Amino acid sequence: MEQDIEELSFEAGLRELEAIVARLESGDTPLEEAIRLYERGSVLRARCAERLDAAQARIEAIRLGPDGKPAGVQPFAAG
Repeated sequence: MEQDIEELSFEAGLRELEAIVARLESGDTPLEEAIRLYERGSVLRARCAERLDAAQARIEAIRLGPDGKPAGVQPFAAG
């Protein structure tokens, strides 16, 4: 049984996405299964992209002080 995509860590989602791509590229997957894999891969790709965007926003929210060193962070609310 496949784990819910929302529960996967970024790393687990990326590993599963890579495995799906490898299976689809092999050409040995029956059509119906290939369609199912493609659909899941599409959702995994979107979820991984969301997590990367959220991480980037958090990094960009770090505030620098006058000396150029991190002085604090601004909380980021991922939507």
